[in-house]
Amino acid sequence: MTTGKSIAALCVVAAWTFSASSAWAHPSAMMTGSLTSQPIGHYEFCRRNASECSIRSRNVTPLKMSTELLGRLEKLTVTVNQAIKPKSDLELYGKEEFWTYPVDAGDCEDYALAKRRVLMEGGISASNLLLTVLRRPNGDGHAVLTVRTDAGDIVLDNLTDTVLNWDETGYTYLKRQAIDHTGRWVSIRDGDAPLVSSVH
Repeated sequence: MTTGKSIAALCVVAAWTFSASSAWAHPSAMMTGSLTSQPIGHYEFCRRNASECSIRSRNVTPLKMSTELLGRLEKLTVTVNQAIKPKSDLELYGKEEFWTYPVDAGDCEDYALAKRRVLMEGGISASNLLLTVLRRPNGDGHAVLTVRTDAGDIVLDNLTDTVLNWDETGYTYLKRQAIDHTGRWVSIRDGDAPLVSSVH
């Protein structure tokens, strides 16, 4: 990303505590814009894992939210967050940006990829599991997994074990995977703010 700092170096931080609230208290879906460029890390991930980035979803209906689904997402978040040790790509691979499935260590997008894989293996459509790039309140770049539901878009984050609505996190959202094609990305309108230019 051209933020002056790479996502990799920015997500390796201690868990960040959000105010507690229900992850499905009110309908809240991200407003997306036009197609934009992939983050460079995802582009390179797709070159190594072509089948991961060529999934085209015809059924893009959001998941039906339920107590069971919320519990499943909360359990997965805690499990992955505790199983993976936070380490930067530079520490692990000698480069600033390297998106991959983590074994026992990784940074923010690696946590998101791990959660996405588990949920897809459990039968959830790729159209409802979207890698998402954003900025934290301090300006640092970050990546999370967005889960689309009929109660709104919720976020699975390596910086907290709490599952929250996307607009309860304090983040500024930049772009995410398109719902109908895993190799494409779209811009995100953050509330009433104008579309943010895509960045790498």
